[in-house]
Amino acid sequence: MAAYYAAYRRVGQLGTSSGINLFLFGGLHSKSALIESSTRLLNSSPFDRRQISQLVQSNGKRLFLVDTLALVRRLEAQGVPSKQAEAITEAITQVLNDSLENVAHSFVSKGEMQKIEMTQDSNLSKFKSEVQSSQEHHFSLLQHETEKLKSDIEKMRSELRYEIDKVTAGQRLDLNLERGRIRDDLANQNQETSNLTNKLDREIHALRAHLEASKYDVIKYCIGTLVSISAVGLAVVRIVM
Repeated sequence: MAAYYAAYRRVGQLGTSSGINLFLFGGLHSKSALIESSTRLLNSSPFDRRQISQLVQSNGKRLFLVDTLALVRRLEAQGVPSKQAEAITEAITQVLNDSLENVAHSFVSKGEMQKIEMTQDSNLSKFKSEVQSSQEHHFSLLQHETEKLKSDIEKMRSELRYEIDKVTAGQRLDLNLERGRIRDDLANQNQETSNLTNKLDREIHALRAHLEASKYDVIKYCIGTLVSISAVGLAVVRIVM
């Protein structure tokens, strides 16, 4: 019994180490392939297990080989009975399959990794396209707002220029009207001044004519007076003489 237990432990170590090495060499395996392998092993006869080796396929690319026949023969070489060797081999294979199944649950297969990478690449491409679309949308909105702002500025500039021209034209018209009014006032004042000057000149000429006439009358009266005085003097002289 002790020899049986020692052989079992030895075969378990050999089978486990061999299975792990083969698993690392062959890659990750899917759950369905491992369960299918265990089912075929349990349903097969001892004769089949002696004639063939257990074959487990992973993802259709790499193979995991469990040589049950070699394990049975090595156990038999250690002195283990045939049925016990087959039972030990079956148990080791089952434990190994369960262990590999647990390991398969802990790791991600290459196909799943590629699928995840493809999903991430797809999400990244989608994110990039969304970012680019958002940037283009924001750029188009910004460009539209810029064009609208330019249009509003040009419109305000045109309205301001129109108002300035309107005010300038109004001021120019008012200035021209004021200038014309001042010109008319100056013309009227000049006309009135000319009229006053002409009237004053006429009055001065009339006054001069009146003075000349008065001077002639005075001279005439003076001459008449002198003649009268001379006549009176001559008359007095004649009387005295």
